[in-house]
Amino acid sequence: MNGKNKIAPQHLARPAMVYIRQSTLDQVRHHHESRRRQYDLAERARAFGWKEVVVVDEDLGKSGASSAKRTGFQRLVAEVGLGRVGAVLSIEVSRLARNNRDWYHLLDLCGLMDTIIVDDDGIYDVRQTNDRLLLGLKGTLSEAELSWFRQRAQAGLLSKARRGELILGLPVGYIKAADGRIEKHSDRRIHEAIELVFKKFVEFGSARQVLLWLREYDVRLPALSGVGDHGLIWRLPVYQTIIKFLRNPIYAGAYAFGRTATSTRVIDGVAHKVRGNRKEREQWTVLLRDHHEGYIGWEDYERNQRLLAENAQMKGLMVKGAARRGISLLAGLLRCRRCGRKLHVAYSGTHSQVPRYHCRGAALNHGSDFCISFGGLRVDEALSREVIAVLAPAAVEAALKSAAGAAGKQGELERALALELEQTEYEAERARRQYDAVEPENRLVAATLESRWNTALQSVSELRARLDALRAQRDKQVLPDRETLLKLAKRFDEVWHHPAADYRLRKRLVRLLIEEIVANVNEAESLIELTIHWKGGKHTELRVLKNRTGQHNRCTDMEVVEVVRELAHRLPDSQIARVLNRLGYRTGVGNGFTEPRIKSLRNYHAIPVFKPGSEPPSLTIEKAAVHLGVSTTSVRHMIEAGLIEATQPVPHSPWAIDPEALRSDPVRRAVAAVKGGGKLPRTGSAQQLKLVKSAT
Repeated sequence: MNGKNKIAPQHLARPAMVYIRQSTLDQVRHHHESRRRQYDLAERARAFGWKEVVVVDEDLGKSGASSAKRTGFQRLVAEVGLGRVGAVLSIEVSRLARNNRDWYHLLDLCGLMDTIIVDDDGIYDVRQTNDRLLLGLKGTLSEAELSWFRQRAQAGLLSKARRGELILGLPVGYIKAADGRIEKHSDRRIHEAIELVFKKFVEFGSARQVLLWLREYDVRLPALSGVGDHGLIWRLPVYQTIIKFLRNPIYAGAYAFGRTATSTRVIDGVAHKVRGNRKEREQWTVLLRDHHEGYIGWEDYERNQRLLAENAQMKGLMVKGAARRGISLLAGLLRCRRCGRKLHVAYSGTHSQVPRYHCRGAALNHGSDFCISFGGLRVDEALSREVIAVLAPAAVEAALKSAAGAAGKQGELERALALELEQTEYEAERARRQYDAVEPENRLVAATLESRWNTALQSVSELRARLDALRAQRDKQVLPDRETLLKLAKRFDEVWHHPAADYRLRKRLVRLLIEEIVANVNEAESLIELTIHWKGGKHTELRVLKNRTGQHNRCTDMEVVEVVRELAHRLPDSQIARVLNRLGYRTGVGNGFTEPRIKSLRNYHAIPVFKPGSEPPSLTIEKAAVHLGVSTTSVRHMIEAGLIEATQPVPHSPWAIDPEALRSDPVRRAVAAVKGGGKLPRTGSAQQLKLVKSAT
């Protein structure tokens, strides 16, 4: 080895450190010759005259791209910086560092502390210019070599991925065939379980609802594991299990590569790589549709992604959110025309069944007032009429499809349990064969196998009981036939408003038709102005009456209030109630009028109570009859004939007759005629034809 004259007594007086490193664990397992050559450097150091040699091999299986996680290299640098090292030995400088920052830091310390560097090519004194230049060049080439390695490996990786042949790992439900193709798993139970997840998501429209349904009926899904047959286990799903099935494009028959990215963050001065950052589909490196057989089609996959994005909460101003159990029909669809924010919904009432929409975005973010706020009952009803008008023509076709698929939905859970029972019976039979094959003398093994057999038999018994109960329930349940569904389709309005109708299903139907609704409140006209943006680009203007401030749906009609105000001048509350009931008026909640209800209405609207003697100077029919000395029928006939001027606020209320009208000459002649046994003069009918004398 060249440069032995560079080894001075001060170098030999300090220990020599041999640094050993291999980049990956695979190299540690299989590249034994390289590791032997590095360990042989310790004997070479002793041959140069060092009596104390320290071997640093803590960094086996670690990359030299950074010193962050290489504790051995850090210890080496610390010892050199303290002046305790006479020489640093390595098979090549790339073993020490693959980046110039760490390499030049070590060179600076070696030059400062008079530490020499030894590799297979020679011995270097960093304080000499030529040696420093050569070591710097080697470090630069080492760093560039690492970049070339990565570049070539990445190019080969992308080339294979663009052909759809790079398979780093497959999710549950798929296996890699002998020729490298992706194929469905051969287990029929796995097929049924995965297809059940996608069917239920279409039915419920929510990943969480699918999870709750599966756990409610104890339906287990397959998962990858290092134990069990073919690395599979069956267990109750969690939320991420459902999300992985729905978001992975491989289940739609597509090959995708580069769906996630890796970012670097500096935490406490140390760089950390964060993997798994999801990228938008347009940024995926490779996407090959129809690459293999899928469980769903690509159109179904895209629809599922849109639905998942709309169900996500707190993901934007107009993310609709999942359809929930609340009765508000338009939750997630309303946007404020004034500020553009999404309207929130709140519930009130005794049973929290009265929705109210309000825009509180500005209030939450800026502390300002609410933009708009209005009740939801009238708005939901008005939108229901619009939606029913659109859906009613297609209700018959939907009923026919429902009739065809009703029996299939009943059998989904039954098929899943039947397949699970079939597999459990196989496992019980295998446990029996294993127990029969063991020697009776080997009691420890026999006891374990017997316990496994008993556990499997118990699982079989439980599954059979569940399956029998499900079949019994199915036999008792009466499914609607084709004729019944067609009748209901023709009465779609009644079906929509039926109390048993699922609110979540109604919301999903509305969201299939409507993109969004822009709302505004016209306080001057007391109107709620809605602009409906339908799917497909059409728009509809809708105006809904809004209660004025202080009013509600149970307020008594203002026409009734004005009648009470007029009658209160002449009648007590009991008679006012009788008049209103004869006229067919009702309270705001639909009840008839009573004296206490009239009293309450007067107090609310500040109507003075009737006081005898305070009525206007007028006479009733009875008093007018006494004053004239005739019967009330005669007075009524005089009023109808127009002889007596009288007013009546509303039908069936008392007539008001001015006393001065009784002193007129026509009234006196009519009274004299009645008292003399004569008749009142007849009045002409408005419909009677009049004869006109001809001038010719």
